[in-house]
Amino acid sequence: MTTDLLSPFKLNDSIELQNRVLMAPLTRCMSDDNLVPTQAMVDYYACRADAGLIISEATIIRPDAQGYPNTPGLFTSEQIQGWKKVTDAVHAKGGKMFAQLWHVGRVAHPHFFGGDVLAPSAIGVEGSVPRMRELTYVTPKAATIEDIQGLIADYAKAAENAIEAGFDGVEIHAAHGYLLTQFLSPLTNQRQDEWGGSIINRARLLINIVSQIRAVCPSGFIVMVKLNSADFQRNGFSFDDACEVVRRLEALGVDVVELSGGSYEAPAMQGQTRDDTTLAREAYFLEFAHSLETKTDIPLMTTGGIKRAEVAEKVIQQGCSLVGLASALAITPDLAKKWQQEWRYSGVIPHCTWKDKSLASLANMAMVRRQLRRLGNNLTTLRSPSPLWSLVLDMMHRKSMTKRDVNAKNGSVQLTHQSSNSDKTVSTSHVRADQLNK
Repeated sequence: MTTDLLSPFKLNDSIELQNRVLMAPLTRCMSDDNLVPTQAMVDYYACRADAGLIISEATIIRPDAQGYPNTPGLFTSEQIQGWKKVTDAVHAKGGKMFAQLWHVGRVAHPHFFGGDVLAPSAIGVEGSVPRMRELTYVTPKAATIEDIQGLIADYAKAAENAIEAGFDGVEIHAAHGYLLTQFLSPLTNQRQDEWGGSIINRARLLINIVSQIRAVCPSGFIVMVKLNSADFQRNGFSFDDACEVVRRLEALGVDVVELSGGSYEAPAMQGQTRDDTTLAREAYFLEFAHSLETKTDIPLMTTGGIKRAEVAEKVIQQGCSLVGLASALAITPDLAKKWQQEWRYSGVIPHCTWKDKSLASLANMAMVRRQLRRLGNNLTTLRSPSPLWSLVLDMMHRKSMTKRDVNAKNGSVQLTHQSSNSDKTVSTSHVRADQLNK
């Protein structure tokens, strides 16, 4: 069957994708204790190279960007070499891969890096879910001008590191309530200087980061931005704000904008909002993308809830150049190939219908991570996993990853990696305390 969805697409003169299906990022928490990609990650990404483009899981640009255990970094030589093994494996299968550059901002945990949590303003996370004592959210420090200048430099350095690691481009994560979204939203950015107030000021950090990456990276290197179409909270970042930001990104020559939406407080990226906005069951943000398509020439991509080829094709027909799949590709790695063979084949996306949206959001991600752990241990995926049991197993898994027995006398730290009872035991490793902050 001939379709736009499964046809090649040129990002620029040097990069052509084999189809318009993109694997969107999913946080997997499976790097090693120094935040270096593992062999399991090499295998995971290589078997998904049938997608036109893979965007890596969110990858932190420096130590204080970390909000979860074992998320990979891109700021040490060891991490760069770890990612090089991943990109080599993807390229060997004929795929393309971008690095998603990430700083979590106020949802960071000092437990991981031992310093201040940085945000545009000293506003903590609303409605945070109780976790382990050492992983509770803290009130962040409002970034100084020097802090902001350091962030710009570190994003640019991470982009240079991505080139060394063999990535074909980068995506700047400015969605889902993380640091750059926090600067963009008037709910979390209440600064009175040139970095806050109007949308032009609130977008200044993102614009400066894109400009600096363009300055240090070679011509033709692809730069994407993942942007909220709105944050789906009253008086927050709006669709009009998003249009203004996209207009400025277009002037900087950004190659693609991925539209998403929401945050931990309003997880619209999982189909849930806090401002009474109704989102479609599939292709959550297609309406926003269609509205924005008339206002910009930047190729647009939308991600959120897509699991069927006919819906993905509709996304293309209504103005998006690319279609992002996350959970569906995590569970069915060769979904694009299956669509080529059987157009009506439907992928699977676990969905929790609990009334508490924060807990439902955690359960949704727990079900996906449970599937990823099963795949990593050569087990089959579950078509209908229990949300409650998946959440319990995920909490047990996270607790095992972050359990540390610190010996004050010798400065050693023990990190025990032990999977839930539905997985196989992984390994136990010992590292020195001073190695954790590299």
